[in-house]
Amino acid sequence: MADEERLQRIKAGAFLASVAGISALVGFSATLSAAKKSDPKYFNKGLHSSVELADAGAILALRALGWGTFYAVAGTSCLCYGIWKLSGAKDLKDFRMKVGNMLPVLPKNNPPQSRTEFSGLNDLLTYLAEDYGKKPVKDN
Repeated sequence: MADEERLQRIKAGAFLASVAGISALVGFSATLSAAKKSDPKYFNKGLHSSVELADAGAILALRALGWGTFYAVAGTSCLCYGIWKLSGAKDLKDFRMKVGNMLPVLPKNNPPQSRTEFSGLNDLLTYLAEDYGKKPVKDN
């Protein structure tokens, strides 16, 4: 059973990593295509280094993307590691219990006090914009 759970976690981690990587690639590609559409002459001029330019614009953009990704991953990792060490937890179960004791308890909503089924996104958004938070009128 433990091997199946470990395999499932590895698959889930690989899936999340691939989704994040593809999202970053698509976002960067969309930004480059938008820049090319807005000014193709200077975009093409920036692809190749010339005497006027020390580095090509696309190379600078890729370098900035690489350093930005490095700083984001390193900063988030340091933040998570710092929180872990400050909590004094020895393992993930211990960390979960310590954080669970510090956070407020969520109230139970059984039975639900508001709508839980919606016909579509428009119905949900209409409910959130107009009806959510209103106290139901009780009949005597």
